[in-house]
Amino acid sequence: MAMNTSRKTPTIQDVARQAGVSAATVSRVLSAPERVTEATRERVHAAVRDSGYTMNQAARSLRLKAARTILMAAPNIGNPYYSTVLDAVLSEASSRGYSVLVASRIGDDPNRWLQDYLLSTRADGLLLFDGSLDTNSLHHIGADGISLPLVAAYDEIPDPKVNSVITDNRLAAKRAVQHLAALGHTRIAHVIGPSRNKSTNERFVGYQEAMQALGLQVRPEWLYQGAYNTESGAAAAEQFLVAPERPTAVFCGNDEMATGLIHRMHVAGVECPRDISVVGFDDVSFAPYYNPPLTTMRQPREEIGRMATRLLIDIIEGVSNGEPVHVVLTSDLIVRESTRTIG
Repeated sequence: MAMNTSRKTPTIQDVARQAGVSAATVSRVLSAPERVTEATRERVHAAVRDSGYTMNQAARSLRLKAARTILMAAPNIGNPYYSTVLDAVLSEASSRGYSVLVASRIGDDPNRWLQDYLLSTRADGLLLFDGSLDTNSLHHIGADGISLPLVAAYDEIPDPKVNSVITDNRLAAKRAVQHLAALGHTRIAHVIGPSRNKSTNERFVGYQEAMQALGLQVRPEWLYQGAYNTESGAAAAEQFLVAPERPTAVFCGNDEMATGLIHRMHVAGVECPRDISVVGFDDVSFAPYYNPPLTTMRQPREEIGRMATRLLIDIIEGVSNGEPVHVVLTSDLIVRESTRTIG
């Protein structure tokens, strides 16, 4: 039976429903029919005819010159956080027949660089891990006014029009502080990440909210603006070592800063966890093997990579219904040997 199309333009979801297949299968029949059985192709083609579905010609033109490649932009691909994420992105993309290009920020105007890159058709969409980029300028850089297929996977996204897969940074930070407080610590410092990174704000806000809820004081000398690297963790240790009253515990914005802090404290004769407890964030690959093994908030990095890639390719292939998708994943507290009850 043909669909009544007088009320609305039929969508790819309508075709899928009538053909009894997924929207992804309809997309494959229309863009890569060799990947689908003849029987399925005939069902989909019949549903297309009956529904009156017509592919948007601009989108079809874009697909015909598609590179079947996605671009992953990250601020520092050498950061251990991204190794697991990248593996998951590569695996998911490969399973869908896509290649992945990886780029760090380029030049003084990374937005302009990305625009030139994507308009050259070397990539069909953008998987964005860089919170310093202005997403507002990335919405309509596709050819002929076509919106850029874009999924952001970096912490909190202030732009509601951007598809996103993020973690619960603020709640995770609260749990880290609550863990330290439950061990008896009241003098809890925080090493903040880079100011341009939105996760820094969320984790810092979570730290402040937890301290306030617990009735604990936040002192300026117990806060250090870091850079998500070991050097800034060591520099934070230098500051805390000379504070009028040294903190007994530190929540660090990522694992690299936590290990830098622990090492510099050790050099000064302040041992973790005997003299100071430390909690990191991310649970990167070296965290269980550091000395001491690091207590940290584990981000579901593999799930982030897979879900963000799957969502981006669905958008590229027209499977998405066009409404922004926002996914928030939960981070887990992993307790190891860098924290202990204060004695």
